[in-house]
Amino acid sequence: MTEHMIDPSVVEAENARHEANLRTDYDSLGERLDRRGISIDAIKQKVAAFNIAVPSWGVGTGGTRFARFPGPGEPRDIFDKIEDCAVIAQLTQATNTVSLHIPWDKADPNRLKQAASRFNLGFDAMNSNTFADAKGQIQSYKYGSLSAADAATRQQAIEHNLECIEIGKTIGSKALTVWIGDGSNFPGQVNFATQFERYLDSAKAIYAALPDDWRIYTEHKMYEPAFYSTVVQDWGTNYIIAQELGEKAFCLVDLGHHAPNVNIEMIVSRLAQFGKLGGFHFNDSKYGDDDLDAGSIDPYRLFLVFNELVDIETRDADFHPAHMLDQSHNVTDPIESLMLSASDVQRAYAQALLVDRKGLLEAQDDNSLLTATQHLRTAFRTDVEPILAMSRLEKGGAIDLLGTYRASKYRQKVAEIRPAVEAGSSGIV
Repeated sequence: MTEHMIDPSVVEAENARHEANLRTDYDSLGERLDRRGISIDAIKQKVAAFNIAVPSWGVGTGGTRFARFPGPGEPRDIFDKIEDCAVIAQLTQATNTVSLHIPWDKADPNRLKQAASRFNLGFDAMNSNTFADAKGQIQSYKYGSLSAADAATRQQAIEHNLECIEIGKTIGSKALTVWIGDGSNFPGQVNFATQFERYLDSAKAIYAALPDDWRIYTEHKMYEPAFYSTVVQDWGTNYIIAQELGEKAFCLVDLGHHAPNVNIEMIVSRLAQFGKLGGFHFNDSKYGDDDLDAGSIDPYRLFLVFNELVDIETRDADFHPAHMLDQSHNVTDPIESLMLSASDVQRAYAQALLVDRKGLLEAQDDNSLLTATQHLRTAFRTDVEPILAMSRLEKGGAIDLLGTYRASKYRQKVAEIRPAVEAGSSGIV
C-alpha cells in the first residue's frame, strides 16, 4: 500500500472546497474546445499520462556564489529528500520519478529502492558529479575531469560514472546524465582539439559499460565554471558527441544553458530530426543559467518548445524524451516551486496539444504568416488550468496545489523534526 506524507483527508477536504467550481470551469472549457473540434477529455488523458522527474537536489534550498539562505525543515539526506519528493508527487500526480545525483545522494542502493517504493516512486536518470571534489577524493577536478590532462584524474572521473551506472542498475534507473564543467578560463590554457579528444575517449569508456537497455544523455552548457571555453559548449558539439558514441547516446537540453536569445525550440527540432534529442532539464532564465522556476520568465518560449515536441510526437510514435526539472530555489519553499513548475510544464504541453496542426501546416505552405502565428497564439492564450486540475483530481491529487500544501502544514511539521541548518554557506545543495 502506498504511503503518503500528507494525510489524504487534508487533500480531500481542500478538494471539496473547489470541486464544484472546477467542474463548471471544465465543462465550459470543454464546450469552447468542442467548437474548435478538440476533445477536452482526449487532452486531459494525454496530460494525465505526462510525467516529469524531480531532481533530488531541487528539494533543498539552493544558493549563489554569494550566499545561501537555508529554509526551515531542510532535508538532511537523500531519505528526507525522497519524502519531500513524495509530497510533490502526491499533490501534483505528475512527478512519480526522482533523479539522483552521486555522490550527494550516495547510500545503500537497496535502502534507496525501499525508501522510494514506500511512496510508489521510481528513479529517473542517474547524474554523475565530476564538477566538484568529493570528500576523500584522491584526484582533484580543479583543472578538469573527463578531459583533464592528467590521466589518473580522467580515470577517476570515468570510474565515478561507472559507479553511477552500477547504483542505477540496482534501483531501476535506465539512463546516465553526464555534465562536466571542463573548459578553460584563459586563452592558451588548453589545446581545444586535444582536450576534446580526451573527453571523447573518456565518454567512450563510459558508454562501453552501459547496459543494453540504457541511454546516456550528454548535456551542453555555454559557460560556467569555465568562462573562456567549455568542452561541451553547445548543441552542435553535443550532437557530435552523441554521433561519436553510438545509438544509446542522446543530447540533453537544459533551457538555461544557452546564450541569451538563442532559438531553443529550433535546436529541439534539429536534434529530434536527426534522432538525437534525449530529454530536457526544465527551468527558466533572465540573464543566463539562472535556474529559475520553469515558466516564470518566458512561458511562451516554454510553449514553443512543447509545440515542437508535440509536432514530433504526431509524426513519431516512438518519440519519448525524458523530462526533468532542474532548478535552484534560493528564496522560495522548494516544494512549492517544484509543484508549480511541474504544473507549468504540463500547462505548456496541454497548450501545445491544442494547436490546430492541419491549419498550421496549411498556413505555412501558403506563406500565410499571420495565420500561422495566430494558430500558436490561440493555443497559448487558452486557459488550460481546468484540464490540469481535473487531471489531478481524478488521480487523487490536489486541485489547488499551493493551498492544499499550505493547509497540510507539512513544512512546519518537518521543521520540528529536522535540525535547522546554519546560514553563511554558498553554492547549491
